[in-house]
Amino acid sequence: MNKTVLFILILSCVIQSACQFNEERPYQMKPFTYTNQNEQAFGTNDLKGKVWIADFIFTSCETVCPPMTANMAALQTELKAEELPVELVSISVDPSVDTPEKLKAFMQKFTKDDSNWNMLTGYSQEEVEKFARDEFQTLVQKPEASDQVIHGTNFYLINKNGEIVNDYSFTHGNNFKKLIADVKKQM
Repeated sequence: MNKTVLFILILSCVIQSACQFNEERPYQMKPFTYTNQNEQAFGTNDLKGKVWIADFIFTSCETVCPPMTANMAALQTELKAEELPVELVSISVDPSVDTPEKLKAFMQKFTKDDSNWNMLTGYSQEEVEKFARDEFQTLVQKPEASDQVIHGTNFYLINKNGEIVNDYSFTHGNNFKKLIADVKKQM
């Protein structure tokens, strides 16, 4: 067999096995630090070694964000009743509008307990769109002619290693039982 053909065959096998290895490895989120509703820095360093659930919202949302946030508050209550130490993270998709003060007021419409729930802002629109796309594989887009932001409605379960384990559709009924069962597997 020609040495060139043999080399290409071996190289092809190595590349395919390397790609296969990467597909089996869970995706790990890149580090981030933003500002929470209490005007404090909060990010992956605060979440190290913890299970957490994330979603994308904004305070002037006229459709899905209020019920999503109500569901997150209900989920917070259920997680605490089950004594599951889970962090909740809501990422604003409208950072130019959502100041820490607005996020705090928005949260207080649904819960007074922010001991394990951080609503984040403190980045540009471009940054949050890239963050959502790159880290969560979801769309965030603010059309120029609207004050509403297009964004996904999933809740994301992230394990203690910063790997996204699963996502749960907000629009497909109550996923709390499955989500809580999956949280327990991560503890």
